[in-house]
Amino acid sequence: MRFCLLLLSLGAAFGQGTEPKPKVEDYEVHAAAHTAAIGAEYMVHSFTRGDQVFLAKDYLVVEVALYPRKGADLEVRNADFSLRINGRKAVLMPEAVSIVAASLQHPEWELPRTPNAEVDAGAGNAGVVIGGPPRNAHPFPGSTEPGTELPPRIEVPKDNPSGIEQPRVKADVLAVETSLVEGPHHAAISGFLYFAYRGKPASIKTLELLYQDAVLKLK
Repeated sequence: MRFCLLLLSLGAAFGQGTEPKPKVEDYEVHAAAHTAAIGAEYMVHSFTRGDQVFLAKDYLVVEVALYPRKGADLEVRNADFSLRINGRKAVLMPEAVSIVAASLQHPEWELPRTPNAEVDAGAGNAGVVIGGPPRNAHPFPGSTEPGTELPPRIEVPKDNPSGIEQPRVKADVLAVETSLVEGPHHAAISGFLYFAYRGKPASIKTLELLYQDAVLKLK
């Protein structure tokens, strides 16, 4: 319980949401609600930021973007959203991000890392020869002696000229940081919502996001 309360407080302090697109029409699914325009994207189980992608296996993830009416403030509340599956009357409500983050901290929620077979196969005693005639330092005209070659030129990425690798964020931290931030807002805002669901996504024939008086058909 203390752990969940701690994550909840962290979410309130460090929640940033995602980067909303310039206008609501940039989302494939969008609509006009009572107090704001809304765009949405169904992510199935994934949530992302940059090149980092994680899965929340027991949740359906929806990225939501809200655009307040010009000159108006907007009060964002997760309780205003719900998810309707296959036209059922019973709807799913968003889960608290603290609960989502807590589930992501368990090892069984982590994605397995696939070893690099090429690196493993090429490491070890590569280039070592036992016995046999000595190697010719110059096997053909114009060749250079082994060990004297110039190192290959390293291309500096334009988006990261310093060459310093950016810090990686853990799944539970990223879930909190990119979740939809509740409270008053004066400009466009976007973030992920998580709906607890243990069924198979393939069984979902229709999927609707409900917000105030708007209905967005995600699938």
